[in-house]
Amino acid sequence: MELQKMNGHSREEGFDGLDALAEQEEFLPHKPGVKKEMHFTDFEGKTSFGMSIFNLSNAIMGSGILGLAFAMANTGIILFLILLLSIAILSAYSIHLLLKSAGVVGIRAYEQLGNRAFGSPGKMLAGCIITIHNIGAMSSYLFIVKSELPLVIRAFLQSENTHTGEWFLNGNYLIIIVSVLIILPLALMKELGYLGYTSGFSLSCMLFFLISVIYKKFDIECPLKNHDVTPIDNYTGINSTDFCKPKLFTTNSETAYTIPILAFAFVCHPEVLPIYTELRDATKKRMQAVANISILAMFVMYLLTALFGYLTFYGAVESELLHTYSREGLSDVLILCVRLAVLMAVTLTVPVVLFPIRRAVLQIIFPEKPFHWARHIAIAFCLIFLVNLLVIFVPSIRDIFGLIGATSAPSLIFILPGIFYIRIVPEDQEPLMSRSKIQAAVFAAVGFIFMIMSLSFIIIDWVTGESKSRGGH
Repeated sequence: MELQKMNGHSREEGFDGLDALAEQEEFLPHKPGVKKEMHFTDFEGKTSFGMSIFNLSNAIMGSGILGLAFAMANTGIILFLILLLSIAILSAYSIHLLLKSAGVVGIRAYEQLGNRAFGSPGKMLAGCIITIHNIGAMSSYLFIVKSELPLVIRAFLQSENTHTGEWFLNGNYLIIIVSVLIILPLALMKELGYLGYTSGFSLSCMLFFLISVIYKKFDIECPLKNHDVTPIDNYTGINSTDFCKPKLFTTNSETAYTIPILAFAFVCHPEVLPIYTELRDATKKRMQAVANISILAMFVMYLLTALFGYLTFYGAVESELLHTYSREGLSDVLILCVRLAVLMAVTLTVPVVLFPIRRAVLQIIFPEKPFHWARHIAIAFCLIFLVNLLVIFVPSIRDIFGLIGATSAPSLIFILPGIFYIRIVPEDQEPLMSRSKIQAAVFAAVGFIFMIMSLSFIIIDWVTGESKSRGGH
């Protein structure tokens, strides 16, 4: 207890005694001439508990929320609920492993955990995986802006001509304007905590999206007026008389893609340690509470969005829910406002996702350098410039990032947290054959299996030439 008080924490705050001992040993005076690593206690967090929840929830919430109703249509309500709940629990456990590893060595960066576990190769691997995954996520958000913003502007102008050549209806020009005027200024913030307000507003926009989906369920009658043959009908042969009956459990050729869609929907792990670092009065228990509340909130939002979106369109739901309203001729002022809200939400999420990439780049290229505004601004500008190039010039980016996502998401959720925990937690605290380390090893193995399955499905899909639109994080 005295040792915990020395470190500024009490047991009531949930700070484990063994962890306190390990961290205290790390913070003992270093030998002269030996460079001291950056630790949690070297940085005084200023971000409140609530703002941290907003930031992490915003990091969790991805563009995949628009594809969850489609996922439910391909699994049935019961199977979808089981899968969603399982992945939410596994994500919370994964964050527990990360926080435990970080607490033992006092390191606040994902890349430095890799360095502590496997040296420079581990640091490079973690940094590259974070960079690749988050660039994919940023690209998916900007693709939504590219496709949806021209439609919103056209609706406001009440223009029916979809082939007009005005620059303000060109998605490529619009993403550049949005990147320069909104994303870049927010990405230049020195600390992630400052984005708590924009994260809160972003979540409010998605809450409006959810409320609108629920309202539309009771406003739209089934069967749909414009429904003829649905994408799912082609695979399952759904009889028109059964169209409006919800399926509790079903499988078809698209079901195999549901697990990757759901797994990617909970990827937030690169943001966990930066948010932990900036959390006021940071302890592992406090940060785990932030993670649990954020995951629970997103679980409820995901489930309700998928359920009411599916119960509105049943087998006619598309991989992008908003497109279904347009196809069925159901667009109105409310749907227009929903589109605008989703656009604002994904735009404000991009800076939150950019922070871990910049941290990874700094850890890899400038590990010994102190903060400098020139580097801070240059890296943000280069990343946004790169993502804009990808979104503008790569037409079939979905398959490319499907391949990247199939490798990066399992690595971030399952594999790296598991092997970091095994390598970093000392054997005098947790023997190699202890239950905790065996669980971590099984957890990492599940990630490898999941990666192989995802890659196999994607390669088979490419080979058979049956690639179709799917949601993603």
